[in-house]
Amino acid sequence: ILGEHLRICPQGYTCCTSEMEENFANKSRSEFEATMKETGRTVQTMLTAQHRSFDNYFQDLLNKSEKALYDAFPSIYGELYTQNMKVFKDLYSELRRYYRGSNINLEEALNEFWTRLLERLFKLMNPQYHITDEYLDCMVKHAEQHKPFGEVPRDLKVKATRAFIAARSYAQGFLVGSDVVKKVSQVSLSHECTRAIMKLMYCPHCRGMSNVKPCNNYCLNVVKGCLANQADLNTEWKYLMDSLALVADRIDGPYNLDTVIGTIHMRIAEAISNLQENKDSITAKVFQGCGNPKISTKGSSSEDKRRRGKVPLEAKSSAQALEMLVLYAKGNLTALMTYWVALPGNLCSKKVMASSAADDKCWNGMTKGSYLPEVMGDGLANQINNPEVEVDITKPDMTIRQQIMQLKIMTNRLGNANIGNDVDFQDASDDMSGSGSGDSCPDDVCGKRLSKSPSTRQPETHAIPKQSGHGISGASITSSPSAFLLLLSVAFIAAQHLWR
Repeated sequence: ILGEHLRICPQGYTCCTSEMEENFANKSRSEFEATMKETGRTVQTMLTAQHRSFDNYFQDLLNKSEKALYDAFPSIYGELYTQNMKVFKDLYSELRRYYRGSNINLEEALNEFWTRLLERLFKLMNPQYHITDEYLDCMVKHAEQHKPFGEVPRDLKVKATRAFIAARSYAQGFLVGSDVVKKVSQVSLSHECTRAIMKLMYCPHCRGMSNVKPCNNYCLNVVKGCLANQADLNTEWKYLMDSLALVADRIDGPYNLDTVIGTIHMRIAEAISNLQENKDSITAKVFQGCGNPKISTKGSSSEDKRRRGKVPLEAKSSAQALEMLVLYAKGNLTALMTYWVALPGNLCSKKVMASSAADDKCWNGMTKGSYLPEVMGDGLANQINNPEVEVDITKPDMTIRQQIMQLKIMTNRLGNANIGNDVDFQDASDDMSGSGSGDSCPDDVCGKRLSKSPSTRQPETHAIPKQSGHGISGASITSSPSAFLLLLSVAFIAAQHLWR
């Protein structure tokens, strides 16, 4: 029939009614959006699998260290351990909370552990004296210069903080990447794109050419126009992949997790041995600085004969497992590096099944023949002359711009972790198995954190996703100055593309 009634397809002779054309438009839209989600899920699965593998390795390493301590310390130290079990449990609990993203100062947590341990051991090793809390405060101040535990606390603090900073940033980097893909894959097609996709995929049917495949360059122009905003993720996405690879080298190199995390119990044992060996000189120096404490009226109890353990403490090495983990991760990161700019080509070749570029018997949008227009570049700014899709380059998609900011934030954190600087994560959950979106960040907490954060690219708030990878809450705007700053940042990004 004559095709004057058609709104999308060429108005020559056609097999389609207006209703059929509308149905095809809806079908092409739902199919393309489903394809985007399916493709995104593949990447999400890859990233969350990397997170899960690393998380399992790290948790297992920490668990083994804690178990080795609980197994060996009772026979080595007797009362010194049994009466101070909670101090050790609290340390490992704080280390886990920090790794999960809790707002904990790791150096302070380690300092607190050594202080509490020293106070308790000093009392246990001097049971004949009545030692008050005030006296312990004085003892701790004087003990700092005497180094009762030797160099272990300082050495462990430096190495453990770097290792934990790198580990939690690395784990979160995979989840943030996965969450960005999820959110971007759910962005709906515009009205113009729905028409262009329909014309690409189903207008040949209306012309009785259902077996004719779209020309490859024609398909590329349509998909590049429709995914122009997605392609603008490319720069920050590559930075994230690069940053994850750099931190991977750190955790298998200078900040080696196997060496540092897997031997925490051994370092604690070494520190306690140092204290035992220097007990008399340390006590004398404390008495000199703080005065002699009163003799206890309860009499002297035994110090469990001050056991000096000779039971060997071992670290079960998983260095090879870490090396393989890092190698596999870096391979996946390299494969994902160009995901967003390669997406149009992948969709055209694998999903749309476009013909080869040299084919002159393909669907060119009007009829069967060759496709002459040149292929547009990647990104929003390059779509100004796209012959297939009308793209307003002055109106970037806000959801995608927000995800670009999330990538910048995470990359900045990984950059800090790479040089051993601590980074602030919002305390989204203390439960690694939690699910759902991250909670928004209270103003009074976020303000304090951001004031000390080393980040120079960080917006007002940022909640880490729950560890299951099901969500990351966007920035929370609670005041007009903050909203103004966010708008300025978005406007700046859009302006950058225009200037290019």
